Amino acid sequence: MANFDLNRLVRPNVAKLKPYSSARDEYNSVGEEMIFLDANENPFSSDVNRYPDPQQRNLKAELAMVKGIASENILLGNGSDEVLDLLFRAFCDPGKDNIITLPPTYGMYSVLAGINNIENREILLNKDFQPDPLTILEAVNENTKIIFLCSPNNPTGNSFTEEKVEEILRNFSGLVVIDEAYIDFSEKESWLQKLNNFPNLVITQTLSKAYGLAGIRLGILYASEEIITILNRIKPPYNVNQLTQQRALEELKDPEKVNLQVANILQQRAGLFKAFREIEVIEKIYESDANFILVKVDDADKRYRQLIEKGIVIRNRSSQPLCENTLRLTVGTELENKRLIQALKELN
Repeated sequence: MANFDLNRLVRPNVAKLKPYSSARDEYNSVGEEMIFLDANENPFSSDVNRYPDPQQRNLKAELAMVKGIASENILLGNGSDEVLDLLFRAFCDPGKDNIITLPPTYGMYSVLAGINNIENREILLNKDFQPDPLTILEAVNENTKIIFLCSPNNPTGNSFTEEKVEEILRNFSGLVVIDEAYIDFSEKESWLQKLNNFPNLVITQTLSKAYGLAGIRLGILYASEEIITILNRIKPPYNVNQLTQQRALEELKDPEKVNLQVANILQQRAGLFKAFREIEVIEKIYESDANFILVKVDDADKRYRQLIEKGIVIRNRSSQPLCENTLRLTVGTELENKRLIQALKELN
């Protein structure tokens, strides 16, 4: 946050951009049932014949209540990949600026950098899968706009220590994006509680994991109202469809269901840890704050193929830095986990 100046970060063309004004942005309801003749829609009701609310007001209000944060600090997108892409488009000049990522980590940061013609400066995590703030900050130059931190991290499963993250936040004048896709499975507190302490802090979350809504594609970004205003300027007007908004609202109103499922996943995760200690081909089990476990095996390519032959699909992460001969195993249902354990025991 050292010498943080949002006006310096935003791309000049974005700062001057006049956003598209959709039909539903241009009026205030007078409290009566409205007749909509403004958006050239089909007037015959099919439940989805009208354009969705471009600002997702009802969904944001519910999310704000659940998370204890103002609606003005929320941006919603078509999956987390869209809100991440909006950050590139708003703050990174193609062919000029750079970002910093910390492999092994979520691969879309690098892909989005490539799509937007932004240099990706990769600084490896240390042997404990923790960031090294000094090395990271030494890689920063005047064109470094964003540092991406995935915590809990994918594919390693661990969370970054609060001290290391805070050191980066306090000493970097650009945006620090903390990807919390797996935060609901962690005992660590979300950085949402400190959003107001750091003007350069951006947090992304999702309903794809703990809420079991991967199919509706809803990504969530939390930031200062000033950052949200800039991102709203460039987002597509109807980027979150009506069906997604409705389904998300339903799930957010049923926290007991989500809590029970998360508790079940954590119980199953503990059971897998215990069982994996007895599996001969597994050489190391890494700690996890997520709904998956990373393990080191004797021969990842061979074991991956063998599990496929047994009808079990996992992820071979051996191509990632620091992840030689590792497999990433998602926590499934009790029955699925029993099948996985049995299949692993049968490998030879």
